[in-house]
Amino acid sequence: MASLRDIKTRINSTKKTSQITKAMQMVSASKMNRAEANAKAFVPYMEKIQEVVASIASGSNNSSHPMLVSRPVKKTGYLVITSDRGLAGAYNSSVLRHVYKTIQERHTSSNEYVIIAIGRMGRDFFVNRGINVELEVTGVPDQPSFADINSLTKSTVNLYLNELCDELYMYYNHYVSPIQQDVTEKKVLPLSDINSSNGKLTSYEFEPDEETILKVLLPQYAESLIYGALLDGKASEHSARMTAMKNATDNAKELISALDLQYNRARQAAITQEITEIVGGAAALE
Repeated sequence: MASLRDIKTRINSTKKTSQITKAMQMVSASKMNRAEANAKAFVPYMEKIQEVVASIASGSNNSSHPMLVSRPVKKTGYLVITSDRGLAGAYNSSVLRHVYKTIQERHTSSNEYVIIAIGRMGRDFFVNRGINVELEVTGVPDQPSFADINSLTKSTVNLYLNELCDELYMYYNHYVSPIQQDVTEKKVLPLSDINSSNGKLTSYEFEPDEETILKVLLPQYAESLIYGALLDGKASEHSARMTAMKNATDNAKELISALDLQYNRARQAAITQEITEIVGGAAALE
């Protein structure tokens, strides 16, 4: 049985841990609110650019832009969005497990796919398993701007345009609510099935011509898809960390209650033992 000093030391250390997890929960809650607002603010832009691209693509039946045309798949690109830090529950493990399982089911050779990693956790996961990471970016801020991943998005799109990969899939955690984040797989390239989000297409006049606009707009649209997924993933990351820290705080409180009970019982037993020894000593003197 642990001594009173050992139990008291454990109670104090657990209380300090509880204070830390409570503070982290509050910080993550604040970051989640900002990240959720950023993700929602980006939605109107994505809907509009998708409408414009869909309108141009549907009106340009003779377009030969490589981002709109499917080709035989020799190599697949997987863009995986994770966090740089842990302590976020199953946020990282769920998406990494899904990607790894998908790769094993679809491919028999490492030459058939390429990994693009956003986040240190994802990068380390694949490197530790001997999987080559073609592109990576770490240290992404909690409230990222497009400039933070601009280089990676351009390089990722160029992988497809230069035929270094023939299709590109993106994996991330979609933010549903503070207590729910769903692992999402989205096909980014080719843009063969692009449609307007509201089903209605607006008539546009193009200057100089549709083909020239597509050459500029399609890469921007693909890059925006990646950035939108990153904003969505950041909101999921902060909500997952907030939930994980709340659970850790609750578990710490339950442990403190159990330790307090154990401490009181041990203290009561020690007092009873001392009283018994005093009474026995007094009886012996008589």
